[in-house]
Amino acid sequence: MSRTRARVSAPDQACVAAVDLARAAAEELARPGEPGEHLGYESEGDRIVTHYFACLDRAYRGWRWAVTVTRASRAKKVTVSEAVLLPGTGALLAPEWLPWSERLRPGDLGVGDLLPTADDDDRLAPGFTEVDDDTDRQMVFEYGLGRARVLSAIGRDRAARRWHAGEHGPHTPIAHAAPAQCSTCGFYWLLAGELRLSFGVCANEYAPDDGKVVAADHGCGAHSEAAVLPPPVEQAIPILDDLGYDLMEEEAGSVDESASEELGHS
Repeated sequence: MSRTRARVSAPDQACVAAVDLARAAAEELARPGEPGEHLGYESEGDRIVTHYFACLDRAYRGWRWAVTVTRASRAKKVTVSEAVLLPGTGALLAPEWLPWSERLRPGDLGVGDLLPTADDDDRLAPGFTEVDDDTDRQMVFEYGLGRARVLSAIGRDRAARRWHAGEHGPHTPIAHAAPAQCSTCGFYWLLAGELRLSFGVCANEYAPDDGKVVAADHGCGAHSEAAVLPPPVEQAIPILDDLGYDLMEEEAGSVDESASEELGHS
């Protein structure tokens, strides 16, 4: 079996020699003095050569100017095809582009922003088909609310893991210093459904977690059964002795009797 080899053409010498033409094209795009030394050339095809120049712009270290020159068949004049700034070895590059749905983080949603949910989001399931395996496989669809989708098992598990590991879970300094867990607090309002086994809402207006979902094993110092403060001690009425008196020593630097007499006769 014969193999056909691609013909590799030699670099066009007229294009190779057009270094000054390529530099002039780079200088038109760059600021004065930014295109540096000639770094070499690369043959791109028949009568097509790309010249490379160092970029001296401090904002683009590691980049290089690439100017492609060419000439028509049987023509002697070389012309510029394109000139661009390309990254080289060690060049600082922008991070890989990600779609907005992957860049979004909790707390990014602002007033007026809309966050569409994909039809195939595995955190949700159709409300009329999703069943709860832990409660005799009852239908999760809530009649009267008309919700098209509800949390799936995956969505509930992710939420539970996220809440339990967050700032309202058991692994926080305030929870470690609490007198007891939220599950034993009178202000702990249980969630509905399967998550009621592990989470509730704090309803104590003086607690730092008021109105937030907290883990059953979370806690804070505002627990309803925290130790009751002792009653304030009434201060005793001061006793005044009107019959006795105390002798007070003269303060240093006080006026002596002779001085006082002189002042009295003046």
